[in-house]
Amino acid sequence: MTSRPPISLFENVDTDIFVPTAQSMGPWDPAHCHGGPVSALLARSLERTDPGEVDWHLARMTVELMRPVPVGVGLRLSTATERSGRKVSLVTASLFAGDTEVARARGLRIRMTDLEIPSDTVVPAGSLVRPVADSEHAVMPSAEPGTISFATSACEHRFAASSWTELGPVQVWIRLLVPVIAEETPTGAQRAAAAADFGNGVSNVLPWDQYLFINPDLTVHLSRPPEGEWIGMSTVTHATGIGIGMAESALFDETGPMGRSVQSLYLDTR
Repeated sequence: MTSRPPISLFENVDTDIFVPTAQSMGPWDPAHCHGGPVSALLARSLERTDPGEVDWHLARMTVELMRPVPVGVGLRLSTATERSGRKVSLVTASLFAGDTEVARARGLRIRMTDLEIPSDTVVPAGSLVRPVADSEHAVMPSAEPGTISFATSACEHRFAASSWTELGPVQVWIRLLVPVIAEETPTGAQRAAAAADFGNGVSNVLPWDQYLFINPDLTVHLSRPPEGEWIGMSTVTHATGIGIGMAESALFDETGPMGRSVQSLYLDTR
């Protein structure tokens, strides 16, 4: 009998213990998580840390992927408030496998309030060249049918420009197909964090079978809470001859632009 695929990226087995499921598996080693699920879980924790009575927006988060994050292992999540306030706060989250810290995040939250701005205020316009409905659904070409992993079964990709197989800049819509935690609807920030970690993968400029281009970090800026299920990315990767690179993305939802993300890249031959 074929077992059912997991219904979420993580199982919350205790108050601060989370187990990454097969839906969190990454592209480099099936024993390790993709950075997207880890970033989404950390975004969730930053949003929930010491909220008080303030309507917070997670305006910026930086994730540091310090060690490979193991799949199927109970991970302990620890959070703290670095700076409390009524208008701006700083919060942190750390993820541990045993006694080893494998990932951490620092979040800047800004309070949301109704603010009247002049009618002639310049508002950024535009989106991806094609909306979600007109973009091309595509599965990673290297994936075997029925493969369970973050990129193949936990997310859907629709390309507005370029594709998985073309090297260089790309425009793509991404949505989560499973929640971060079972029976929870992911927030916009969680969806954005999960999608943004694909930047280096979808816009790679080096052949997958010859090079590694792994991101040890991810920074996401959000000017407002993303709306809807789909996160759009217009992404470019910069590679250098010293083994270092960068991927940067303009982030959109279906109503327009709402953020930016940047990844540092470790480059090497396989």
